[in-house]
Amino acid sequence: MGYLYRAISADGSAFAAVLDAKDIVSEIEKIHKTSAVVTAGLGRLSIAASLMGYMLKGEDDSITLRIDADGPTGQLVAVADSRGNVKSSVNNPVVEIPLNSQGKLDVAGAVGRNGTLSVVKDMGLREPYVGVVPLVSGEIAEDIVSYYATSEQIPTVCALGVLVDTDLSVKSAGGYLVQLLPFADDKCIDQIEKNIAEIRPISTMLSEGVTPEEIAEMLLKGLDGNELDTAHPEYKCDCSRQRTERVLISIGKKELESIAAEGKDTEVSCHFCGRNYVFTPEEIAKLAKGAEEEE
Repeated sequence: MGYLYRAISADGSAFAAVLDAKDIVSEIEKIHKTSAVVTAGLGRLSIAASLMGYMLKGEDDSITLRIDADGPTGQLVAVADSRGNVKSSVNNPVVEIPLNSQGKLDVAGAVGRNGTLSVVKDMGLREPYVGVVPLVSGEIAEDIVSYYATSEQIPTVCALGVLVDTDLSVKSAGGYLVQLLPFADDKCIDQIEKNIAEIRPISTMLSEGVTPEEIAEMLLKGLDGNELDTAHPEYKCDCSRQRTERVLISIGKKELESIAAEGKDTEVSCHFCGRNYVFTPEEIAKLAKGAEEEE
């Protein structure tokens, strides 16, 4: 279970959200059996989704972050609800590439530098909000900042970090978002910039035991930060047999009848959590009838 802490400046012109996501990213590594660089990349995207999801207003709202780029990981997806709970998937969970020029995991090299970040917000309206921006680095945090600047015109600072140990376990993981409201003055902006310049990498601070509260205090130093709220998001998949049945029905009557005619059990695996759902030929035939009624 993660720990998310949010604080706002005394004048309400800036707020900071900080997430300790070690447990969440550890679950990602456990479920998807990711190599170190993929743990870092998918972990960063999931941390961002959790932070952004928690900012949604409606109880049933959700946000999906998807990266489609030219790196060997293939597509990365992270989906979060308004409580910050998140689930994620990746096309290729095992990627082995050299470290980058700084001697660190080359997330941009694995994810790709040429591609897009898509942000889909489902807020119960007739159509979801969709924002698509080109990747600026593939490091993910910079791409989140670019999305906010381009699609929502909100000045944002984002940091995301995952520290993977030599045994591939997650040593620390977390992230923060700092956003300025329209009435933030130059003094506030200058102070935030100064604070960001002085702060160390978030994965390093979390690995040393620095708390989200203390990190938020550093981010809002000089602005009299006050606690907004706290939460305990987790890696949480909401798949079910019923949802899987709906997915099968969506492929159509003819395809289902063809599958049923093979006379073998059909196994469907959830790409977010790996849970398997098995359907007999008789059950597939019954779903085919349901598909016929929907057509």
